[in-house]
This record gives sequence, structure tokens and C-alpha cells, in this order.
Amino acid sequence: MPSLTSRTELRFPAMGSDAHIIVIDGPPELAERGRERIDQLERRWSRFVPGSEISRLNIHAGRRLVVSDDTVLLVRRAIEAWRLTGGTFDPTVLGDVVRAGYDRSLDELPDDAPARWSPLLPGCTDITIDGNEVTFPAGIGFDPGGIGKGLAADLVATELRAAGAGAVCVNLGGDVRVSGRPDDEAGWTIAVEHPDTAEPLALVGVADGAVTTSTTLLRRWRQDGVLRHHLIDPFTGEPADTDLELVTVIAGEAWFAEVLAKAILVRGAAHPFDLIEGAGPEALAVLTDGTVRTSPGFDAYVGDRGLPTAPVRSSTPSATDRHHDDGRRPAPERHRELVA
Repeated sequence: MPSLTSRTELRFPAMGSDAHIIVIDGPPELAERGRERIDQLERRWSRFVPGSEISRLNIHAGRRLVVSDDTVLLVRRAIEAWRLTGGTFDPTVLGDVVRAGYDRSLDELPDDAPARWSPLLPGCTDITIDGNEVTFPAGIGFDPGGIGKGLAADLVATELRAAGAGAVCVNLGGDVRVSGRPDDEAGWTIAVEHPDTAEPLALVGVADGAVTTSTTLLRRWRQDGVLRHHLIDPFTGEPADTDLELVTVIAGEAWFAEVLAKAILVRGAAHPFDLIEGAGPEALAVLTDGTVRTSPGFDAYVGDRGLPTAPVRSSTPSATDRHHDDGRRPAPERHRELVA
């Protein structure tokens, strides 16, 4: 007979989105411990929390500040991501984000956000780390954004496994990290979803790793009547003018998958998978005309259901209007986790 397993689930708002923790074969209190840890990381990393360590580093740019090990790791990962992507991912575009109108949490943005001014300019080159002392150069603004959610999912999944969980799934607004198999044989089945389709684009099987998505179809607002989104192209300082609308990446860790998804989306459809070629991660990309492309190894994660054979088409009202309305609220989860 199959072995009996325990399962604890917890859903709650976190990091401007929805969080979902699943703990298999572990003490029931581990899920609550995971929530407390995510809350702690948000208090340390959010640019919307005035006293967070990231807010303090931004306010006191040009001065050395002592921060937690968590924040040191976040800054190190962000600099590493900037280097790995040749600057396509840049955590110091906070000034550009503010100038685009995203100067407060999405649920607080007005219906039409006016143009903003910010003196902040991007640049990772001169960020320094000495033990637990971090210095941001004067004049930059650091925005953890998606890499913070991805890294938080990685940390919580790893820590809950170390605390005795047999398997864990942590989903932070679509940044999904799984660790350990949920039963004796199968891994996790994760549904990759598009905001404009009722059915998932794909069901991917992952035993231990991460699945993350970046899209221009959520986290949208209007600025002086012009529709804007949160994915900044560091080379223009503007919301990315890209012919991709959604990218999903499968990788070993969620922070890395998140960075790659964002960088691929910003770079566009001409050579979408150059960044991951031969590196191990795999990706799915949806063009603005609905065409779905995948990297050569993505099919290995897809079961019998397969991938869409026709362009993705919206079965809902105008994406522009609908996502402007919805985008001011926390984005929904973009992945459903299904135990295989």
C-alpha cells in the first residue's frame, strides 16, 4: 500500500502578491514558520516599508550601513544577476520606476498616475560589500522587485526542508520553488498560466527546482493616459518596448529563474533563449501575437498534455482595459501547484 503523507497548506498576502506554502510530511507548524520568515524578509527588503534595510540603504546612499545576512545575500545575488545578464537585469532602476509613475504600492496608485521626477540614476558598478557592511553609491536607488520574491522562496523552501519537512512548495506571486518529492515517485506538477487564457499554457513536472514567470500583462497602470508596466529596460529607462508578453523559466533556484525570465522578456523575440543556451535552465516565451516558443529542452518537462499548437488568444475582455483595472491590486498567482 502507498505510504500515508501529511499535508499542510497556508495562503496569505505577502510582498505585494499572494503567497502559498505547502508542507508535505512535516510538523504542521512549519507552514506558519514559513509565513513568519517571508514576513521578516519583506520587512527587511521592501522599498515600500520605510524602515526596511533596503529603504535605509537607499536613503543613506553613499554611507556604509550594517545589514542582516539576508540583505547581504540579496545584494550579492542582484549584482551577480546584473553581470550574468550583461545589464539587462538591473536592480538599480528605482529612479526609472518612479519616473514611470510606480512610486507607491500598486493598490495605492491613482487611476492615472502623473509623471514623476526622481534624481536617481542606475548603476551597480560601485556597490560595495564588506562583511555585513553595504554601501550604495550616492545617487542610485535599489529595487529588489522580483529577485526578492524569488530569493525569499528559495530561502524558505531550503529552511523548511532543513527543519524536517519531507517536501515543500513555496509560491510567491508566481515565483515557485519546490524541494523534495511530494510522494515516493513523482515530483510536483506546476501549471504555467497566461493571464488571458482559461487553461494553463503547460503543465511542467519539477522534482526539485523553480518555475517563475515575468509578464507585461500584469502590474500595469496609466501615466498621463498612457498604459505603463513595471518591467523597465535598463538601456532606455522606460517600460520595456518588447515583442514578448510573457516568459516562464525553469531553473534550479527561483532567484535565478526570475532574473532570466525578466531579462529574456526585455531582450525580445529576436534571440529569446541566447541567455540560457547551454546553461541548464529552460524557457517558454509568448510573443505579443500569441505565438508560443520554447527552448530546446523545455519539452522534457512537459507531460502528455503538450504545448499550445496555435497562438494564444484572449477569451476575456480587452487585456489593456482589464489589466489596467486589475493591475492596481496585488497580482494573482501565475502558477497552480498540483501534486502529481
